[in-house]
Amino acid sequence: MTSILTNTSAMSALQTLRNINTNLADTQDRVSSGFRVGEAADNVAYWSISTTMNSDNKALNAASDALGVGAAKVDTAYAAMESAIDVVNEIKAKLVTATETSTDKDQIQLEIGKLQEQLSSIGQAASFSGENWMVASASASNTTVVDGFVRNDDGTVKVTTAEYKVGSYALFESVTDGVGTGGILGSVMGIKLTSASTAGDISGYLDQVETALSEMTIAGAALGALSTRIDLQDDFANKLSDSLEAGVSRLVDADMEEESAKLSALQTQQQLAIQSLSIANSSSQNILTLFQ
Repeated sequence: MTSILTNTSAMSALQTLRNINTNLADTQDRVSSGFRVGEAADNVAYWSISTTMNSDNKALNAASDALGVGAAKVDTAYAAMESAIDVVNEIKAKLVTATETSTDKDQIQLEIGKLQEQLSSIGQAASFSGENWMVASASASNTTVVDGFVRNDDGTVKVTTAEYKVGSYALFESVTDGVGTGGILGSVMGIKLTSASTAGDISGYLDQVETALSEMTIAGAALGALSTRIDLQDDFANKLSDSLEAGVSRLVDADMEEESAKLSALQTQQQLAIQSLSIANSSSQNILTLFQ
């Protein structure tokens, strides 16, 4: 039966066209944005996971920035420690020279005094962003540097840190009026040769220097180990960040080859649906021939 009031063919063709237009709009949105899941309505599970992972990745990048600041502090402290070791070795050499009875010990002390001033200068200058690991009280708390960001199994998050025993490894406890006191180099700063200094005195000074060098070597090793850890953590953080980005991409990014193929197919379907709707609408006009 053909009805001029209800055209079921046109209704069916119109519904098909609406569905095609909706799918076409979705595909065009994916092509233009590059996202398969751009909002929660697209896929609640994937959107939730990707949002959390993106948040963690930003926190990880922030931790990497903080890691860079920590690396700068370690590099500054290590450079100071390395320079101080070189200067103390020079003092050691001067003391060995002073063991010769014919040497002018007052002149040697003049050189040692300048080297001691250099040690104070090194300790005072080893500051980064207002923090100096080379000048600190023996009772100072361990300093920390941020080295990572992790999400625990229970969903809680934590910023991880690495410690450095600044109180134990400081060259000086304080530097007053350009003169360092206390710390690893406290005894070295007390060396003072005179023409009356005996071989026993010089031997005692050499023992003090050796003790200081041994402690500085331990401190330098601690800084070196911390620097290595920071470098490894920085490399790991970069790889982890890339992995997180890749994981999010697999969840929410659109497959452009697939979407391109869909777009072409839907555009063809749209044209056919429009043609089909046109045919359905014209069928009712054929009723007029029955009244001729």
